[in-house]
Amino acid sequence: MSRALSIFLIVLLLAALVLIRYYENELFYDPLLEFFKTDHSTSKLPEVIYSKLYLNVAIRYFLNSLISIGILWFFFKSSGVLKLSILIYGVFFVILFIVFILLMQSAETGGHMVLFYVRRFLIQPILLLILFPAFYFQKTS
Repeated sequence: MSRALSIFLIVLLLAALVLIRYYENELFYDPLLEFFKTDHSTSKLPEVIYSKLYLNVAIRYFLNSLISIGILWFFFKSSGVLKLSILIYGVFFVILFIVFILLMQSAETGGHMVLFYVRRFLIQPILLLILFPAFYFQKTS
């Protein structure tokens, strides 16, 4: 695969991440998006359909993960990076999703910052921002 094609595909995948973020309200059920834009420190969580919320958070995580892993693959073209990325994304999903469910089920009025950050980690491609420099540093060392 030529370098130009790899760069084009990376840009295309980055654009896909941006589009997911831009159209998040239309694509995914997540009443917490608006909730966390308000003064949520003293508020009660909004009414949610838990199964629908969990499914949509999982779908969004997997979409972001597939795109992020694609970016890592086209940049590094290493089966080691690919395997480790898949493992890291899988482990993080299991741990964070369980924590997310527990936090949603035990949420009380106020004190939602841990829920905010766990959810943010699930719905945004933050792992890409961590793994890319780590793999790049490892490659150049």
